[in-house]
Amino acid sequence: MLSKEKIEYFKEKLEKEKAHLEKDMKRVGKENPNAPGDWEVSPVDLNVEISDPNELADTFEELETRAALEDKLEERLMAVNQALARIKRGTYGYCQICKEEIEEKRLKINPVAKTCIKHIKG
Repeated sequence: MLSKEKIEYFKEKLEKEKAHLEKDMKRVGKENPNAPGDWEVSPVDLNVEISDPNELADTFEELETRAALEDKLEERLMAVNQALARIKRGTYGYCQICKEEIEEKRLKINPVAKTCIKHIKG
């Protein structure tokens, strides 16, 4: 069982990561006011001249890049929020499959881990 100090360590680590992720998310998108926790990509203003197909293509390419980045950041942010919720519920550090403790070494590498090493999805 993780000690209170270790739980606090992981909570602090997760809260720092959450703040960092939210900062990064604000660079590529904005939070949906109608669905808290859901983020939308903000297109970058490239002063596109519609008549220039190359600039228009660049705009769409940039939007696709931002969308892919936003998806990855949002996915990680959701995992961090879920881990923080597990801390609050007192279930953090236990494998969701076998209910055994997740190895501390694994949590140090990936503090959002939901399973022990034995049950990592392959």
